Formats: sequence, structure tokens, C-alpha cells
Amino acid sequence: MTFHRSTMASSSIGSALLLLLLLFLGAEASLHDYLKDRFVHKGNAFVLHGGSEGLYGSIAESNGSSSSSAATASNGDSFIRFEKITFTRTKEAAESKENNPNLVQAVIFEVEDRKSIGGSAYGGQRAICCTPDLAKMESCKEGAIIYRPSSKNPGWPQVFGVSFEGTDLVAAMPSKTIPVTKTGMYNLYFMYCNPKLDGLLVEGKTIWKNPTGYLPGRMAPLMNFYGCMSLAFVILGLFWFYQYARFWREVLPLQNCVTAVIALGMLEMTLWYFDYAEFNETGVRPTVITMWAVTFGAIKRTVSRVVILVVSMGFGVVRPTLGGLTSKVLLLGTTFFIASEVLELVENVGTISDLSGKARLFLVLPVAFLDAFFILWIFISLSKTLGKLQARRMTAKLDIYRKFTNALGVAVVVSVGWIVYELYFKSTDVYNERWQSAWIIPAFWQVLSFSLLCIICALWAPSQSSTRFAYLDDGSEDFNKAETLGFISPGPVLSKDTRDSSPTSNANVLHSNVGSDGDMEEDKRE
Repeated sequence: MTFHRSTMASSSIGSALLLLLLLFLGAEASLHDYLKDRFVHKGNAFVLHGGSEGLYGSIAESNGSSSSSAATASNGDSFIRFEKITFTRTKEAAESKENNPNLVQAVIFEVEDRKSIGGSAYGGQRAICCTPDLAKMESCKEGAIIYRPSSKNPGWPQVFGVSFEGTDLVAAMPSKTIPVTKTGMYNLYFMYCNPKLDGLLVEGKTIWKNPTGYLPGRMAPLMNFYGCMSLAFVILGLFWFYQYARFWREVLPLQNCVTAVIALGMLEMTLWYFDYAEFNETGVRPTVITMWAVTFGAIKRTVSRVVILVVSMGFGVVRPTLGGLTSKVLLLGTTFFIASEVLELVENVGTISDLSGKARLFLVLPVAFLDAFFILWIFISLSKTLGKLQARRMTAKLDIYRKFTNALGVAVVVSVGWIVYELYFKSTDVYNERWQSAWIIPAFWQVLSFSLLCIICALWAPSQSSTRFAYLDDGSEDFNKAETLGFISPGPVLSKDTRDSSPTSNANVLHSNVGSDGDMEEDKRE
């Protein structure tokens, strides 16, 4: 199929171009690296977000251990570790003779305790840093971060820091491991209150670990999910390839495309599983595996949509070619592949934290628009194909196309319903408090796609009667010819004797008729 080969070629070019994006993407993971990051002025404090992850409580919670990093690194423990964290201030700040505190603090809190950070005087604006008025009212230390002990989680929030000594340009935070004994969404912020430290830079890393490995809590269930999906694709592949081998002489071009989609799905699910397994083991997301998983997934989604579109047009079933539509289908498929590849690369390669709203919206909108265009074109084409099949009374093909249309209709309705739920889920979970069930959102789309693929496999599985659904080049399925014949009036029906007569006798009959007509004219003149 020409469009299939062109789509694959375009995907290779797109992948090569998108590899350039990797030069600008850091390989972050549960190892959060800080490479001379700058603080942002918020309220009366200067803040740097150090990370947010869902962490499960340690398996051995009952012992309440706060042991060394070597001990907490064992399996079953959950912790946040600070390693080689240094802060560098400017020369102007170091040479300043003011006596303001030069304190930089790290604040770790569970999302339920977010209101325990900061305070206000006389019910006014909430402040993060302790002011002279707040120091008198709440007994906080002026120039330090305001926080109150949690009533639900004893010993939290965790607040500690380091001060610059004399005219030193660099202050190093001692290595520290914070055991996590309660399941929750934990947030880390670095903060300072002295405006003279403006321009402060931070370097180093923090390591976040769950009891079962380094995968963030909201991503951990996806490893098992992709393992199950890999097994599901293997089972579907065994069924399909068995049927393919049995009836290979009757295989249609459409069935070759379905075979390609199943193979791509197997590769995608397997690569995602190994991506998460490697991430969980080392704490660093494997860029190459992630990139290939994203690319195979984008190719699979593109090929699936293009195949459904051309089947809806009747290609290989009721028409031999797409004619002038081939270039338009190729353009739509290539555009969708590039948009999908960029979105998935930015979302998955070397990143944990969610994208900002504007950046994500900028990348999601093109994919959503192209998906909507695919759906519209598919159903318009299906409507035309069904009408022509019904007019020609091709009952076998009409039956399979009706089932295919019903399956697509149900899939679209379910998709719209899930999109509404997804919008509700994200809009009502501003602080990621439902992080333990967030993995269901991406998993659902994989299950829906796989279910639709199973239905297509059931409808178009290779069999002895596969060829009855193929296009027959004998003129009986020429829709344009059928439509044209409807406008031609039928001629007079000739008798059997006349049909059997020779051309000479027919000519004689025609001549005699002409003669008779001439005689009639002469009679009229007389």
C-alpha cells in the first residue's frame, strides 16, 4: 500500500528531526538534579521548587527508624535524600555589611499539611517569612520560614537549612536522609527570606525512593499495567498470526495492515514496560528506551487511524484505489504523527513533573484537533460507503461494515465520556491529592485502543471466506458505473427471433421500416 510506505518514511524523517529535542531535555528522574537553578520571588520569600512526588510509607513503618542513608537504601524503605546540595551567592551579597540573616532552608511537607506553612498578622495577607510583627505574635524567628507542626503527621513538616558564614560565597547543606513513614504526596521547596541574597543559585540533587523502587508513586502502577498489556498483545498476536498462517493465500491488504498494528503494539507495550522497570531500578529514566517507546506508539496510533480511515472509504473492499484522496490521507497522517511524537516526547522523555498548563495546552490542542478531523472524515466516509453497499445489495459487506460502524460509534461515545471525566478529575485535584489513582487516566486510553483492535481482528480475521470481502475487478462493484446507469432510460425489448437474427436481416428490417415510412408519407401527400 503506497500510503503505508509513505507514512513510514515520513515517520523516520520526523523521528530524526525530533531527536534534536533530546539535546534540550534533561534526564531527570527520581534523582532530581539542580544545575544552578534560580529562585523566584513569591510574596515576601524567594522560592525554588525542588520536586513533588507521591511516596508510599515504608514497609517497616513500625520500627520508626531514622537510620543512616546506607540503611534506608535497602528495599522496603521510603525516603528523600539530600546529596551535595550547595548554594552560591553573589559577591555583592557576600560583601554586604547588613546583619540580615543569610539563612537558606529546605521545607518538605505532605500536601495535607500545606496550610501549616506560612502565617499572617491580624488576619492580613499570608506571609511565608517571619516578619517583626509575626515574630512577636507567633514566636517565630525573624528571617526564617514560618511553619507549624502537623496535627496529622507528627514530626512534619521537615524544615532545616544552612547559613552563609562571613564573606563565603558558597554554603553547603549537610547530606541528610528523611525517612517517609506515611503515604502521601510530598513537596520540597528551597526558600530564603533575605532580599540581599537575590541571585542565589543551587546545585546538587535529591533522591526520592518508594518501598518498591525509584518510580514515583503515581507512575509505579503503570509498570505492572504495561506488563499486563504486553501479555494481552501477545495473546492477540498468537490468535491473529495463527489465522494468518492458516489462510495466507486469502489474506487481504487490510489484514496486512492489522498485522502491522499488532506488531507495533507489542513493541510499544514491551518498551514501556522495560522503560518503567529500568527507571524503577536505577532512578534514572532511560532516554533511549523511552524515545523508542514513544516513537513506536506514535507510529501505531498514526497507522491505526489511517487504516480505519481508508477502510471507511472502502479501500480494498469496495474500491481498488483512493484516487485523488491518497495525498490528503498521507498529509493528515504525517501531520498527526509529528504532533503526537512531539507531545509524547516532551511529556515522557526525561521528565516527571507535570507540564505547565500553557505548555501542555499548546502541545495537546493540535493532536486533539487532528483526532477530531480523523473522526469526522471517518464517519462521513462510512456513511457514503454504507449507502452504496445498501444500494448494490452487497449483504455480506454491508453486515460487516455496520458492525464496524457500531464499534466505532461506541468507542467515540466512550472516549467523549472519558474526556469529560478526565477534565473533572484534573480540575478538582489541583494539589494531586488523588495521585494514587491518576495512572488510570493514561491506562484507559490504552485499554480502549486495544479493545477496538480486538473488535477489528474479530471482524476481519483471516479465514477461508476472506476473499468475499475483497474488491472484485469485474465491474460488478463499480459504484460510479452503477450511479451512471441509473440515469439511462431502458431501450425497447426485442423479441427472441429478432435477437437471434443476423445483422443483415436486422438491416433489412430497418430498411423496410424506412420504406414503409416513406410510403406513409406518400399516402399523406396524396
